[in-house]
Amino acid sequence: MNYKSTRNNEKTVKSSYAVLHGLAGDGGLYIPDALPSVNLDYEILKDMSYQETALYVLKEFFPDLGEEELKTSINNAYSSTTFNTPEIAPVVNLNQGVSLTELFHGRTLAFKDLALSLFPYLLTASKKVENEQKDILILTATSGDTGKAALEGFRDIEGIKIIVFYPKNGVSPMQEDQMRKQLGNNVDIVAIEGNFDDAQSAVKNIFSSDDFKKLCQENNMTFSSANSINIGRLFPQIVYYVTTYVNLRNKGIIKEGEKFNVVVPTGNFGNILAGFIAKKLGIPINRFISASNENNVLSDFFNTGTYNKERPFYTTNSPSMDILLSSNFERYLYYVTGENSGRLSELMDNLTKNNTLSVTKEELAEIQKEFCGDFATEAETVASIKKVYSESAYLMDPHTAVGYAVLEKYLEKSGDKTHSVVISTAHPYKFPYAAAQALDMTEKENPYEMLDDLSAVTGIKLPKQLTELKTLPLRFSVIIDKSEISEYVKDKITGKK
Repeated sequence: MNYKSTRNNEKTVKSSYAVLHGLAGDGGLYIPDALPSVNLDYEILKDMSYQETALYVLKEFFPDLGEEELKTSINNAYSSTTFNTPEIAPVVNLNQGVSLTELFHGRTLAFKDLALSLFPYLLTASKKVENEQKDILILTATSGDTGKAALEGFRDIEGIKIIVFYPKNGVSPMQEDQMRKQLGNNVDIVAIEGNFDDAQSAVKNIFSSDDFKKLCQENNMTFSSANSINIGRLFPQIVYYVTTYVNLRNKGIIKEGEKFNVVVPTGNFGNILAGFIAKKLGIPINRFISASNENNVLSDFFNTGTYNKERPFYTTNSPSMDILLSSNFERYLYYVTGENSGRLSELMDNLTKNNTLSVTKEELAEIQKEFCGDFATEAETVASIKKVYSESAYLMDPHTAVGYAVLEKYLEKSGDKTHSVVISTAHPYKFPYAAAQALDMTEKENPYEMLDDLSAVTGIKLPKQLTELKTLPLRFSVIIDKSEISEYVKDKITGKK
């Protein structure tokens, strides 16, 4: 298998090259030149562990890394020291028509761990295959969870340095503490006065800059990314859609020949895109329900066919979805337009120049056969947390609650009886104030006191990651304006910082 850019069908590269460099030279995203043929029959998969399933699927996407190297990497990434459940991504049946896939059992209590536990191994192996002698500088923008998961994954790996940029007032107190207290000698965390889109755009511009490429060359360094623009981040996420299907069958929740809906709270579109690829490989997903918060650029697209990021930006109680420019949406459009790189480039040029793009009526009709979208307000998010806890004694984080609220709207409108799975993206204790509000608790100024109160009320123990976090010292306190990101990176490359 080789990879090509979404904006150029002609030139291909090996998977190791695509993992190492992250973004294609023309500014496009790497995509397989053809999706592999993987037999995802339930009878083959039903007795596989998560690790075995991951190897079975991912060896097709990263063939030049070698199966033994990949097997060792997967076993190290998904171990009892990195995840607190042997299932890795367990399925919980909430009620007769709804299940949850829990993706928060890793080191940082968020779904990003599912990919970012493996990605450092993929990057290190790719560096070896490509005989890359330069140090790697990873630049990552985060709306909350990617940053901590990337920092933890790449902590103290030789030959790799990582800088994470996050919006100063755009993450939860727990998310910010997790980053600012991060251990490791090769990590750097920078808050910006701006939003996630500002950070993400700055990072992508640096990757595409000839001046920065030259600067890296002069300083024996090369760039890579830990965001899901990198195939090493994106494709490991396919695995939990495969295991979700197997778990639904193993538990008797769905039967042979039965499909299921997937509800994904999404901002950057990587999580739901991985599900879309899983369906293309053969997982029997019926409909994708894209769930947004009040930054509802994606839900508007699925209803109108127009993606317009010229709109107010809201800071919400589901901060990891406070995004208006969804990076992985480009890959989805590539498939929607029939893998037509010329048409895709035209759409992306419109988005860059005019902040908007529109598909044709015919393209929208095809999209709506399997995708729909809606959004939930902050009040609806809190109401969903309250309802599910009241009815099922199950506490959701606000991102998962956005998904649940949107699912309820979809079911009411459609009458669809298909079993639905909400992708549960984070531990509720990463967002203590949303949970406390839903449970009508008195708000405490100190988030750790709030967590203690939540644990006393719900009986849900504090994860050790958060109890340990409380006593760690703050290590990072730099705040810069969004306009200073390029200069900060330049100083980092040249050793001034």
